[in-house]
Amino acid sequence: MRGRQRSRRARPSRRVGLPARPLAPAEPLLRRRRGRRVPGGRLARRSRRRAARRPRRRDRVSNFTIRQAEPGDAAALVQLAREVGAEPEGWLISTSEWRGAGDERRYLRSLRRSRDAAVFVAETPGGIVGRLSVGRDPHPASTHVADLGLMVAKGHRRQGIGRALLERAVDWAQRMGVSKLELHVFPHNEPAIQLYEAFGFRREGYRERHYRRDGGLVDAVLMAYEVMPTLPE
Repeated sequence: MRGRQRSRRARPSRRVGLPARPLAPAEPLLRRRRGRRVPGGRLARRSRRRAARRPRRRDRVSNFTIRQAEPGDAAALVQLAREVGAEPEGWLISTSEWRGAGDERRYLRSLRRSRDAAVFVAETPGGIVGRLSVGRDPHPASTHVADLGLMVAKGHRRQGIGRALLERAVDWAQRMGVSKLELHVFPHNEPAIQLYEAFGFRREGYRERHYRRDGGLVDAVLMAYEVMPTLPE
């Protein structure tokens, strides 16, 4: 009787259609299979060592804030513009002397309630290291377009600051009913062009001999970004 019961328990079930195979032992489930990583295994320890050696981009770029510029930022913004403008590569369109701190302060004060222009800054514990200016086109037929300018201090580039400032410009454009952002950049400013294209700007034109600079005429690349309207919540 016992032998008959034992035989009945060993017989596979036909109701679920499962193959008559014994269950796999639990231990192999903890082993690595075809590239899967096991917590605490040799491959996992190697991965953690590599991750520890590799610098984290997030850690490098998290130590700054983006905010709207205030009149008290005038002196720091003037200093930033002068430092970037003095670089031999010639990143800025204008080579003339940047306006003084007093004029900058009055300009920033005039923007407090403006829906047509804004200035945003990137600030680290050491001070202001980036600036983005955006202004609506004054022509009645193109008030949906805004022009922007961007500068970042030399020692703080390629750290996500430029992209963060562009994101704030897009946020401003969506709130102010601007559907297109545009800018000019020199053809030799390849790092800036790469940043803009990676963000989503596209080249709309090439303007030959468009700006006066250092006694000559230089070309400019016209780039634009289509601002998507915000979806209602």
